[in-house]
Amino acid sequence: MPKPSPKVLLNVATNYLKVHPEEILRVVKGALGLRVGVPLDALRYLVAEFAVGKKAPTDVVIEAVAPGLRVGLTVDAMGTMLRVRLSLFVEELDISVDKILVTARIADMSLDVLGGADSPVAGLIKSGALDLSKPGNLVAYMPKRPDVLVDAKDDRVVLDLMKVPKIANNPKARRVLEVLTPVLNIAAIRTRDDHLDVHLRATPSGIGAAARAVSR
Repeated sequence: MPKPSPKVLLNVATNYLKVHPEEILRVVKGALGLRVGVPLDALRYLVAEFAVGKKAPTDVVIEAVAPGLRVGLTVDAMGTMLRVRLSLFVEELDISVDKILVTARIADMSLDVLGGADSPVAGLIKSGALDLSKPGNLVAYMPKRPDVLVDAKDDRVVLDLMKVPKIANNPKARRVLEVLTPVLNIAAIRTRDDHLDVHLRATPSGIGAAARAVSR
């Protein structure tokens, strides 16, 4: 399935604003408070459009549980279909030209085996041997740990999005980080009223560094 073009995404956004004109006022208020609010409907749409393929999760549910997200999805884990539910809270962000570190806490995780599967994975889950209160420890022992995962312990995971090749190898993305991060950074990500709010932090003292980045 081809991914939506920028024109299609723009049309979707325009139609959404026609149905929800209150979003325009929310954007204006958010800008005054250095906050960018993204409707969760937008995330749901993007997941539905971009999460395609044989290994992509299905039946994805995204809900706000302030200040985090409640996510549910069905995945294929080594031939065993699982229904996964968890709450995700972004607790710390460290963004610069060389790294995009996101520290998140995972809570209320549950795994349900679907379809009466009788596999080693299904047996392990049904036995109750997994400590789902510390999902970070489970992730840490993944046989094929993704590069983006730099640390995992107890109920926390640390991701470095700069290890995603499409970001790390994108000169435009690095250029944007060089110019913006000295003066504007992300302070927090929280949910409220079915929105994902990105709180920004301004650093006027970094204007000189940003100007030098622009001149380069």
